[in-house]
Amino acid sequence: MVSNQFFKTAESAHPTEFGTIFPPDEQWLAKQAEEEILLPDLPIVDPHHHLWDHPGHRYLVEELTRDIQSGHNIVGTVYVEAMSAYRASGPPESRPVGETDFVVALTGDRADSAGRPAIADGIVGFADLTLGAAVEEVLQAHISAGQGRFRGVRFAGAWDESDAVQNSHAGKRPHMLAEPVVRDGIRKLAELDLTLDLWMFHPQLREVADLADTMPGLTLVLDHCGGPVGYGPYASNRDEHFRIWQSGVRELAKRPNVVCKVGGLLARGAAFDYVTAELPPTSEQLARIWRPWLETCITAFGPERSMFESNFPVEKMGTGYATIWNTFKRVTAGASPAELSSMYSGTARRVYRLPG
Repeated sequence: MVSNQFFKTAESAHPTEFGTIFPPDEQWLAKQAEEEILLPDLPIVDPHHHLWDHPGHRYLVEELTRDIQSGHNIVGTVYVEAMSAYRASGPPESRPVGETDFVVALTGDRADSAGRPAIADGIVGFADLTLGAAVEEVLQAHISAGQGRFRGVRFAGAWDESDAVQNSHAGKRPHMLAEPVVRDGIRKLAELDLTLDLWMFHPQLREVADLADTMPGLTLVLDHCGGPVGYGPYASNRDEHFRIWQSGVRELAKRPNVVCKVGGLLARGAAFDYVTAELPPTSEQLARIWRPWLETCITAFGPERSMFESNFPVEKMGTGYATIWNTFKRVTAGASPAELSSMYSGTARRVYRLPG
């Protein structure tokens, strides 16, 4: 496994250090109130989860399966890159293909998936877009390794000038999406009919809009509600930062080639202190806390360009799998059956070209 600065042991994670990932406290999570599953028959495709085996933090198919069998009707998932199982040798640019190998090996023959949720029907990997047009060789290797399931690349380009905000692993410097060589790499995604997931912080949303305008034929997937940040320099004047984020989301949603993953607010949004809380939150509490962000995204993008995501096991630092889906269902309580179908499965199936 690749060493990752974002992963910490429970002992090394500071209670106020948002933005890092550490093993969930299972004893604390066990105190979460058991809830009746809302809309238990509603089909759900979870379009954003990870698998990894870091020291002291194992989250592989066994752990994921226990979570997705906790009550909701999960019918499929999309795996998203997490720097897992890169190849230990070979050209550095090709080593991320090991992650696609890893996911395919873990999730097995899709013909054996009858009777259980189809884990990783779609795979979103990593390729270094700063390779420019030369990234095509890596993309072709991912496609081959994915055995029909590789759907795109995530560019985790979240970058902030504050030392208090950890930048993502691809976010080496500001304005990377505008660099000509990166644009050349992104064009290869469009040529190969692959999607581009983008994990950016909310002050960077203008850059995403510019990319969407430049490449209207490319499907851009905005991760984690557009990356609102609520810690470090963003912990004060929260109303103003919310307005900046909200304006950026609404403007970006005017681009028809952008879809939004709704969720992923726990670690960076920092609206709920999951480390110092005496008890895990209920879905009612989380719905109340997260509603302004969730509703803004759904209203801006509409149900046909919105898809709820678990972002597990990251969100597991603060809540259980059953509770997080109950949270989303509380927020969408007034939606029509067609709207629910889009937000919980249809958008993900269409965007990632999943079997249905």
